[in-house]
Amino acid sequence: MAVMPAQSAEKLRIGVVPGAYADSINAAAKEARAQGIEVEVIEFTDWTTPNVAVNNGDIDINYFQHQPFLNNAIAKQGFKLRSADTGILANVGLYSLKHNDVNAVPLNGKVGIANDPVNQGRGLLLLQKAGLIKLKPDVGYLGTLDDIVENPRNLSFVEVEGPQLVRITGDVDIAQGYPHFIVAAQAFDPSSGLAYSGIEDAQFAIQFVVKEGREQDPLIRQFIGIYQQSPEVKAVTRQSFNNDDRLYTLAWTRK
Repeated sequence: MAVMPAQSAEKLRIGVVPGAYADSINAAAKEARAQGIEVEVIEFTDWTTPNVAVNNGDIDINYFQHQPFLNNAIAKQGFKLRSADTGILANVGLYSLKHNDVNAVPLNGKVGIANDPVNQGRGLLLLQKAGLIKLKPDVGYLGTLDDIVENPRNLSFVEVEGPQLVRITGDVDIAQGYPHFIVAAQAFDPSSGLAYSGIEDAQFAIQFVVKEGREQDPLIRQFIGIYQQSPEVKAVTRQSFNNDDRLYTLAWTRK
C-alpha cells in the first residue's frame, strides 16, 4: 500500500487493522474531525506494514498491537517506535465446542494455539493458568511449545494465525480465542470461554504507537484524549465485545 508522508500540522493518518480496534478509532476520528482535526484512517491487512509505515513517517500512529508485540518488532526490525499511550485490552480466552470445563479436556486432546511468537506465548500462559500445562520458569510471553516442561494430558497442538483460531475451534478440544474475532465471525458465543486471561494481562493492552520522539506531539495527544474520553468509543467497543465486560478492559481507566 503506497501512502504519502504525513506532513500537515492539523492532519493525522492512523493505521489500523479491520475489526474492533478500527471501529473504535473510526468513532474517535469522527469526533476529532468535528473539532477541526483532519483524520484519515488507513486499514492494513497484516501486522507488519503498519509498523513500517509509522517508522518511515508515512502515517502518524498505528493502533493494532500490544507492548510485547511492539517490543519484539523493535528487537527484530530495529524500528524507532514508541507507545504514546494505552487503549483497549482484549482478554484472550480458552474456548471449547466439545467440553464444558477445562478439566474435561481428555488425554491426548488437541489444542488450537496462535502461531506467532508473542501471541503463542500469551496462549501458553493462559493454558498454564488453567492448569493444563507447565512452562519453564520465567519464560513469560515469549514462550513456545518447546518451553512446555509438563504436559500431563499429552496434549497436541495445532498452530494457526491468531484470527483463524475461531475457524478451527470446533476441530480441537480447546482453543485459544480472541473474543472480538469471534464476535466478527459470529461462529459461536464469545462469552462462552472456559477461562480468560483477565485484567492482570495489562501488558497486552493495545497501544497508540508513534515514531520515537513524537510521544508528546500535541496533535497526537489531542487525538488520544478524544479517544479516551469519548462515550461513542466506549459504546462501539462494548458492542464489538458482545456487550460483555469480561471480554475487554479500557486499560487507560486502570492506570
